Amino acid sequence: MNAVGWRLAALALLLGLVLGGRGAWLWQVNDYGKQLSDQAADYARQLAAKDRAYGREREAAAASALDQLAVQQDARRDLEDRLQEQAQMHWKEMGDAQQTQARLRDRLATADLRLSVLVDAGAIAAQGCDGGVREAPGAGSVVHGAVRAYLEPAHAQRIIAITDEGDRGLIALRACQRYVQEISK
Repeated sequence: MNAVGWRLAALALLLGLVLGGRGAWLWQVNDYGKQLSDQAADYARQLAAKDRAYGREREAAAASALDQLAVQQDARRDLEDRLQEQAQMHWKEMGDAQQTQARLRDRLATADLRLSVLVDAGAIAAQGCDGGVREAPGAGSVVHGAVRAYLEPAHAQRIIAITDEGDRGLIALRACQRYVQEISK
């Protein structure tokens, strides 16, 4: 082989190396691109799976919160119903007490009823000094030989007004106690 042949062979070898290198380079770029696209697709699948899992978790949490809210609303409705019932009972008791007091005042005003008080029998006996034996107690009394004094109607009205205020206070106190008991359940 002459010098031109060697040069031609070296040039052919160099051209083969360049073309082989370029082919290898293109093949690696293609393979690397495929790996990157596979990796990106896998990452997208992982993100989608995480999004679905997160969405299911959020939906479960929202459903749980809604269930808890429904339970609390039911409990609140029950409490409101019980408190409403107690308020109605309170106002019924208050109305009944006021009607009773009004009837009592009316009976006192018409002299249909008179209030009386027990009087110390010793004080009456000492003044009269009759020394007699007192009569046996009546059917509705346990006080032996009770001596009673009738009150004037104006004083009786004041006493009834005082007891009316006391009855209202007791009814209001019972209503407050029932309210606190219901709230603290």
